[in-house]
Amino acid sequence: MQDDFRPLLHELLGSHPGLEFLQSTPEFQERYAETVIYRIFYYINRSETGRLTLRELKRGNLIAAMQHVDEEEDINKVLRYFSYEHFYVIYCKFWELDTDHDFLIDKENLIRYGNHALTYRIVDRIFSQVPRKFRSRVEGKMGYEDFVYFILSEEDKSSEPGLEYWFKCIDLDGNGVLTPNEMQFFYEEQLHRMECMTQEPVLFEDILCQIFDMIGPEVTPGFSTDERENPTLTEWDRFAHREYIRLSMEEDVEDASNGSGDIWDESFEAPF
Repeated sequence: MQDDFRPLLHELLGSHPGLEFLQSTPEFQERYAETVIYRIFYYINRSETGRLTLRELKRGNLIAAMQHVDEEEDINKVLRYFSYEHFYVIYCKFWELDTDHDFLIDKENLIRYGNHALTYRIVDRIFSQVPRKFRSRVEGKMGYEDFVYFILSEEDKSSEPGLEYWFKCIDLDGNGVLTPNEMQFFYEEQLHRMECMTQEPVLFEDILCQIFDMIGPEVTPGFSTDERENPTLTEWDRFAHREYIRLSMEEDVEDASNGSGDIWDESFEAPF
């Protein structure tokens, strides 16, 4: 269970040289520990039972990552699960969307993610909890754990859990096959955006032909879960690195101008 990892993270936070600067801010120690645990379960607990099986541990890379933590003083070089930079990016993204800072975000908050990159239809699917049941226990609200699963899926669609997350979103009837009608349903909103921005629209039929040419699905017309790409590269590490640099630069500018960052209040000050 997730709580079983808390003593491990408590020991890590108290002894690892790369995390010493967090020792004076227990609030951020707690958030860091939560984020690490959520990331571990996102990638390894593929059965989504909330409990890691021995088989999942053997198939995953958690043991290797823990060994890397023991050997590496720079925690940010441990890209799997434990990187502080990765935690910083995830938490800042959540804090930016959570405008009232109640540690919950709703549809209107999430629609602003990535400069409104998401469509209303896909946000509705996420909040219908089709790709994953929310753990927030507040109706119509996404909690921090739910957001961690979302952002990892959004920024690394090449990962197996990311592929599954978005496949479930688009598979409207839940039969394990994506049909052209289902894909077109979500593309219509993007097409409307292009027209509103006076951009030359890209016809759905042209995109569909390219997809069929690339994948060559066995199920016609449509794509089954077995035809999803088996990823060998991850986009998450590159995204997190870019965002960490951007967020750090923004904070430096804010500190120089007013002495504090906008996203941190007095009771929850950033220790960076």
